[in-house]
Amino acid sequence: MLVKINLRDQVRDYLLSEMITGNLKTGKTINLAALARHLNVSVTPIREALTQLQQAHIIKAIPNRGFIIAELDVEEAEELYELVANLEVMAIENTEFSQEDIVNLKNQQEVFENATNAIDRIQADLEFHRLLTQGYKNKLALKILHDLKTRIFFYERAFTNDDSFYNKSDNQHDSIISAIADDNVPTASLLLKMNWMLILNYVQKKLTE
Repeated sequence: MLVKINLRDQVRDYLLSEMITGNLKTGKTINLAALARHLNVSVTPIREALTQLQQAHIIKAIPNRGFIIAELDVEEAEELYELVANLEVMAIENTEFSQEDIVNLKNQQEVFENATNAIDRIQADLEFHRLLTQGYKNKLALKILHDLKTRIFFYERAFTNDDSFYNKSDNQHDSIISAIADDNVPTASLLLKMNWMLILNYVQKKLTE
């Protein structure tokens, strides 16, 4: 049961959590009435939360069917990964990294390297990228990044479970940290974009097999 304050935001957070854990899957209709009963709230905040998620392109509204988590496709993947890569590059190019930031990135990279399953690896990877961009002062850009990465999670959960793939990403993360530590932002930006394009190329391959 939800505390009846900021119900829309609480419902949104609940839905995002259900998506990340896999309880809500792509292609499935979200049943408003059942969700309202489960959360013991009216349909109104649920509809508001779903509309918010639709505006963030995390779900789709289908006439005569309702809200669904959209199926995965190549065109959307290309747009998502390209946009996230460009936004993150802009973020690190406008961030001053402290020694503490670098230590936090190194620690998170260890979490990523030591993850024992696909979901933990994806979440550790997304947290690495969050730490990388959190110093950017443009809060709207960070909000957009957060929403885009929520959608990206579905692609990575579906396809990026190959250990050899993650070994390549490991090396790129380490190189990004080293470039930032050397105050070589142009190299860090290039490596960051390459990192996202590596994932995109892998996802494209899997979507077209």
